[in-house]
Amino acid sequence: MADQKIGQLLDTLGVTVDLDEGDMVTDAHVLLKVVKPDGTASLVKAVSESLDWITLIGMLTAALHIENSGYTNARDDDQ
Repeated sequence: MADQKIGQLLDTLGVTVDLDEGDMVTDAHVLLKVVKPDGTASLVKAVSESLDWITLIGMLTAALHIENSGYTNARDDDQ
């Protein structure tokens, strides 16, 4: 299996993100469900080149927290 760029694939799947003007994305961790030709499913992960393992663990932990309990932006609470 060869490494593939996945930007166009994510576009095809309709993946979007809500960013404010001036926001700068610095790292990415992508989890993909892949269905093989024989019908079996697997999970595949992809990360940006600059993503270190400490930041990856932090991103995963934050994602689990958000999925399990929701997320409220502290800036939005003050308004």
